[in-house]
Amino acid sequence: MTKSSYSVAVIGLGAMGMGAALSCLRAGLTTYGIDLNTAALARLKAAGATAVAQDAGAFAEKLDAVLLLLVNAEQIRSVLFGANGLADKLNKGTALMLSSTISVQEVKEISQKLTEKGLIVLDAPVSGGAAKAASGEITVMAAGSEAAFNKLQPMLTAVAAKVYNIGAEIGLGATVKIIHQLLAGVHIAAAAEAMALAAKAGIPLALMYEIVTHAAGNSWMFENRMKHVVEGDYSPLSMVDIFVKDLGLVTDTAKSLHFPLYLANTAHSMFTAASNAGYGKLDDSAVIKIFNAVSLPQKGE
Repeated sequence: MTKSSYSVAVIGLGAMGMGAALSCLRAGLTTYGIDLNTAALARLKAAGATAVAQDAGAFAEKLDAVLLLLVNAEQIRSVLFGANGLADKLNKGTALMLSSTISVQEVKEISQKLTEKGLIVLDAPVSGGAAKAASGEITVMAAGSEAAFNKLQPMLTAVAAKVYNIGAEIGLGATVKIIHQLLAGVHIAAAAEAMALAAKAGIPLALMYEIVTHAAGNSWMFENRMKHVVEGDYSPLSMVDIFVKDLGLVTDTAKSLHFPLYLANTAHSMFTAASNAGYGKLDDSAVIKIFNAVSLPQKGE
């Protein structure tokens, strides 16, 4: 496909970022990739990226848009405002899509600093997992100015099946994503608890999985994550530690609103226990490992 004159950089080539970058390539956008992982850079370059690097400085002036899919606000601040920060190298009017799951206050502070530098910001967390990212079908829950939506339209079209305009106020996107993560985290925790109970009762987990995924108790998270448990494969697509962070954001948000959380607090404790037990870097389905005296499938069995 002939590349367009619209140039994008995807910063953070993890499971979601790599899929988004490949979707941009597939849409014909001139695509750059930035990550510290040299294997990820090599993969994107082989797929047709114009350039890849551990730092975007060399091609910052060529960019129309930047998609940031980093783990947390600390990483975002380091990339944008740290030593050799990208924010000062971008042309005024470049649009940035902040798509990491971070707190409302963090996204507001980062957005304000970028706006003061003449840059355009969209508060735009995403969902859908690695598979949806790879197919260009993620869901974007976005807040920002009309100018931000317009400037980022080619990239939004490339990576998303659904783009929800929540409003002009920065922080609304982050709020919706945090509420969404409450559901995602609770669903994974509940799914793990159910499968652990099945294991304790001697029900074959492949059979339990088959029944639930064809019955009313199913959820997207059960179907997606418990497949990893049945296969005994905890290769990380979304890590346990991500939900320690995300459910921490949920509980912090609720505290600020003096709002009780009965299920989310328990789920947060479950993921924290899994991390404390040494499973933090495994797939988030590994939260099931906190249940003792149950026999779980092993990879290759």
